[in-house]
Amino acid sequence: MLRGFYTAASGMLTQQRKTEMLSNNMANINTPGFKGDQASLRAFPEMLLQRMDAGENGLPRTVQKTIGSLNTGVYMQEAIPLFRQGDIKQTDLKTDVALLDINLPADPETGVAGSVFFTVENVDGEPRYTRNGNFTLDGAGYVTTASGMYILDQEGNRIQLTNDQFSINEEGYLTGSAGETARLGIGYSEDSMSMVKEGDGLFRSEAGALADAYNTNGVQFKLQQGFLEQSNVDASQTMTEMMTAYRAFEANQKVLQAYDTSLQKTVNEVGRIG
Repeated sequence: MLRGFYTAASGMLTQQRKTEMLSNNMANINTPGFKGDQASLRAFPEMLLQRMDAGENGLPRTVQKTIGSLNTGVYMQEAIPLFRQGDIKQTDLKTDVALLDINLPADPETGVAGSVFFTVENVDGEPRYTRNGNFTLDGAGYVTTASGMYILDQEGNRIQLTNDQFSINEEGYLTGSAGETARLGIGYSEDSMSMVKEGDGLFRSEAGALADAYNTNGVQFKLQQGFLEQSNVDASQTMTEMMTAYRAFEANQKVLQAYDTSLQKTVNEVGRIG
């Protein structure tokens, strides 16, 4: 019976974690470039239960009888970002840039298409990656993200301009009003599953620095100034999944309550001397 407690409790914890993940997706439904997470659920190994009958003089017999298998619960292994292209919204702001996927080769092992990202510099001076093209200029004229992280060019350098009157063509070349030129750094990950979320719309590659997307065979994309990629979270689907997770949590809760009632009766009633 106690095994049942653990099985039901693991189901409740799993659905709670899934609900928290879905709630985070909903909270970022208006965040440019946000990639929603998907839950990867796994079952604990099943146990094969057997019993050993009492033999002569109370000694156990050597022959065991199979009772059946017992599932020992479920857990949420990880939350995996979904890198599907979000909708593109026109803003007409020169500091907004959208990445449009055209042809991104799929990983031969997983079958998942690769992804392209803007390259930024985090507070520790390390390269990070984002799909959020909502850029701005800081007081010194450097192009940064909304949270203040520097946008890097193709050579890995910061981009400094005189003002925000600049243009970016589809190939990523940036031209400032004073003649400044640069090419936005775009990284390509052939294994999207290896990208790790770090908050503020940033991703880190477990394999190190990403390849230069401009010089990777088979990779096709373009940039569009005055547009923003929206979150790829589907509100109706997410709400449906949240309700399903809630119902599953509720079902496991009722199972746990049933076990608790049975155990209470066992302790208080079974074996009572009349």
